[in-house]
Amino acid sequence: MITLIAFTVYPVSNMARSRSFYEGVLGLMLSSNFQDVWVEYDLGDSTFAITTTEMGHTPGAKGAVVAFEVADLDAFVNSLKEKQVTFVLDTTATPVCRMAVFEDLEGNHIAIHKRHAVG
Repeated sequence: MITLIAFTVYPVSNMARSRSFYEGVLGLMLSSNFQDVWVEYDLGDSTFAITTTEMGHTPGAKGAVVAFEVADLDAFVNSLKEKQVTFVLDTTATPVCRMAVFEDLEGNHIAIHKRHAVG
């Protein structure tokens, strides 16, 4: 039986540039680095990873999208816009959440997400 998502991974072509984006721009904290070809960031009960390992995936191929939950969506969007991050979907509301989608430096899409308050 599957009990959780262990990790989500994005392929990247330049590890140093990608780490600079994920750590410097998004503020993720490094939790594991395997020979600078596989880097992990623990987020709650899940892990987000980036890799230069050839696994048959092309960086920025517009496949699956990771969504990061944030405490203050508007403030996070504003901070990314100040850093001139490219947005592909401006802040939008759904019945479940508000979210926006932007690109990393490899062209991978990333959603930032804030669930509506329950109750």
